[in-house]
Amino acid sequence: MSAYTRAEARDWAREKLVGAVNCTIPSFTGDLRAVNERAVRHDIRLAKEHGFIGTLGVSEISITLDEYLEFLRISKDEAGDDFYVVHHASWNDLEQNLEAVRGAEAAGADLVLLAYPPNFYPESEQEIYDYTKAVCEATNLGIILFPMTIWNFGTRIHPSDLPTRLIRRLIDDIPNIAVIKAEGGYPNIQSAVECNRLFGDEVVISVPIEGDLIPLSQVMPIQLSATSDHEYFGPMIPRVMELLRDGKHDEATAIYWQLHPARKTKAALFGTLHGGSVLNRQAWKFQGWLQGYNGGPLRQPTMRLQDSQMAALRKGLVDAGLEPSMDPIREFFTGRHPA
Repeated sequence: MSAYTRAEARDWAREKLVGAVNCTIPSFTGDLRAVNERAVRHDIRLAKEHGFIGTLGVSEISITLDEYLEFLRISKDEAGDDFYVVHHASWNDLEQNLEAVRGAEAAGADLVLLAYPPNFYPESEQEIYDYTKAVCEATNLGIILFPMTIWNFGTRIHPSDLPTRLIRRLIDDIPNIAVIKAEGGYPNIQSAVECNRLFGDEVVISVPIEGDLIPLSQVMPIQLSATSDHEYFGPMIPRVMELLRDGKHDEATAIYWQLHPARKTKAALFGTLHGGSVLNRQAWKFQGWLQGYNGGPLRQPTMRLQDSQMAALRKGLVDAGLEPSMDPIREFFTGRHPA
């Protein structure tokens, strides 16, 4: 049961969502036939140790809804009350997303990241409004609204993906919209600046891209960075956000430049895909493995990783002065807690 009501979602988010939220990709048994509970619990524990305040339970892999809800239940059981599990509302159509969000709430999720299905092709703002409202009204959980290029709204609806006039309507009409993950028209910082200016007094504005987060936090208040593959940097993003909250901008800036080699490596390998129509979740799982997370096999269909890409991601962390796992790469495909 949620710790707050729909009407309290924004106040809850303002109070509780202070810090960074990473991503947890489900882990499977070696035969890929079941969720690997021990591995999932390991990843949640490590995220807590790294200083994250919560995690997104990623659904955009080959997993059934029943398995995904089991994954969320395990995650929340391990998380406890002080670590927030975010449901990834990214399923095939509206009907399945309604079923999934209700199941996620029952499984103990604390928050919802609202996505739009690949087959959803709206030709008006009203269609986006209707879809968004339907999902939001199916749950008491707070909603993270997510303007993003990946939805393919930019050419038909507005270059910012979700225009601010539409966001204004949604905030006015839907009380459990509590956060905006501001990546509209990615890659740029305009969405974050605009959303903060127009809506920052009403809902929490999240800047998930750490390369934008660190400089922007020095000129505007940003309490949340959710959700992103911050686990690639281990505990560094929670640490830098604490420095930013304390006004230690010189120290935060030093970390920005320290991480730059790894940041550039990741952008060179996956920047276009991450900001476009495809997210390489296999790469995200490998990035986490480099920092001690489980890794492990994913089901078909999944994107592949080449030796050169994995070596580059590891070298990027080394060049940033971090200490990634130097275990043989073959062990990534087994996972740290095989079952």
